[in-house]
Amino acid sequence: MRLSDLFAPTLAVATSAAVATGCVSGPDLQEFKQAPRQLVLEDYFLGKTTAYGVFEDRFGKVRRSFKVDITGTVEDSVLTLDERFIYDDGERDIRVWTIDILGGGEYRGTAGDVPDYAEGKVIGNAFNWKYKVDLKVGDSIWNVGFDDWMYLLEDGVLLNRAYVTRFGIRIGEVTIAFQKQPALGSHSRYNP
Repeated sequence: MRLSDLFAPTLAVATSAAVATGCVSGPDLQEFKQAPRQLVLEDYFLGKTTAYGVFEDRFGKVRRSFKVDITGTVEDSVLTLDERFIYDDGERDIRVWTIDILGGGEYRGTAGDVPDYAEGKVIGNAFNWKYKVDLKVGDSIWNVGFDDWMYLLEDGVLLNRAYVTRFGIRIGEVTIAFQKQPALGSHSRYNP
């Protein structure tokens, strides 16, 4: 995803603001141990998934919206997600995640603009995924943190709330709703 266009107006404001730290703290994954639905990431994202999302700056203003068509494949305990973005202004972008399925609900992955590994864990219907992105802003590269919280809801909807930070200060949030696309002639536990 070409994040620089998504965040550029907000990054300048957020990093120059010295007030309100806006630190991020999510729920405890253990709270989801007894959830009525169980998320298995490699099962959910196998095949076709469509997602719709918005980016809000730290003041709650929607800065950009987008659609993502995702194709997921699994081979040798590796989940590959080919994400094709279409932004509301017509821009298109591609991101490919390579995610190692470690077992026990744990995952580790990377993508082209993720300099280190992303790490995540599923418990019940919740998935927490943390990573840093190298973001080109003007002539420099900023390292921006993502703390994604995904929740499997009814009817195969997966809701993602990502908290975006720089130097520990929240600069925005991304909200994405994923909807599993049914494969022809098959039933999945993620499709109604």
